[in-house]
Amino acid sequence: MAAVSVSPSNLKFTQNTLSTGRHPIPTGLQSLLYRHHNKPLPSSFTIKASLKSSPPPLVVVGSANADIYVEIDRLPAVGETISAKSGQNLAGGKGANQAVCAAKLAYPTYFLGQVGEDAHGDLIKDSLLEGGVNLGHLRAVAGGVPTGSAVVMLQPDGQNSIIIVGGANTSGWPSRLTPPDLELVRNAGIVLLQREIPDSVNIQVAEAAKNAGVPVILDAGGMDTPLPQELLEAVDFFSPNESELGRVTAMSTDSFEQIGQAVKKCHGMGVKQVLVKLGAKGSALFVDGEKPIRQPIISAPKVLDTTGAGDTFTAAFAVALVEGKPKEECLRFAAAAASLCVQVKGAIPSMPNRTAVLDLLQSA
Repeated sequence: MAAVSVSPSNLKFTQNTLSTGRHPIPTGLQSLLYRHHNKPLPSSFTIKASLKSSPPPLVVVGSANADIYVEIDRLPAVGETISAKSGQNLAGGKGANQAVCAAKLAYPTYFLGQVGEDAHGDLIKDSLLEGGVNLGHLRAVAGGVPTGSAVVMLQPDGQNSIIIVGGANTSGWPSRLTPPDLELVRNAGIVLLQREIPDSVNIQVAEAAKNAGVPVILDAGGMDTPLPQELLEAVDFFSPNESELGRVTAMSTDSFEQIGQAVKKCHGMGVKQVLVKLGAKGSALFVDGEKPIRQPIISAPKVLDTTGAGDTFTAAFAVALVEGKPKEECLRFAAAAASLCVQVKGAIPSMPNRTAVLDLLQSA
């Protein structure tokens, strides 16, 4: 079935059906569309990602952690012990976060990664399944390798500090990914990578995707070791935040002009599109040879927790991109998703659904 683009200008309401004038819209969508009638839908976005029967999936290859999540008034000093106001175990990890976000934004999503044969692995599986992610390529590593974990220390202003233990994210990977895993990558609509798994795995995935013409977004978050040249040359988008950009390029990123100079160095390293997350200053997409596209934040009434905001932004940008939206719309969609994310505590629990993002875009 061909995809149907729905906008107020082409919606027609009749006594018994709702249609776009060329294609009838399935009954299940009609109540949602009635609710949005007489209000402008954000540009070319629709309530559902696509009405195609099987669009090429978004594939996330990356990490999955069991987060030990503690709320504290301040970070402890060296040698000091302090008490947390609360604590809980939640599923997280940059890969898992991005997968759940994409799935909640109504796009078919697969997660390719590893967990241990333990209770934390079960926690992650349950959270991913509840989020709507396909886990046909998630493997449990034998031999006592634990599931990856992280300690997330949340302060009252919503800022966080995180310590990661790699576990199954960094141990037990096969020297070569299996043919079914690589076939999934080759048939994807877009692939998301991060640096919380070995570079050797990311390189295999990126090169398989590149050879198949599948776009790849590499999130810079994770290991702070030097980026392999062959990895940068195999991805379409490199997505750091300001500090990661500075670390990768060994350049200052205090001003937008300095960020632009650091991005030029990335272009020289082989990646032609750099998506920089600028925190409270928004984001910017730098395409080699073109004028940067800047996107301010969409302000949140209150920031409770920034954990997962960057992953939400990256995943939402990827969803919009694979749907064929212009890059300006991709940035705005991502900004809205990130704004909703920071208003809820926890990474995966804070991932917004598609309707919430579209509602915010209408009111912003």
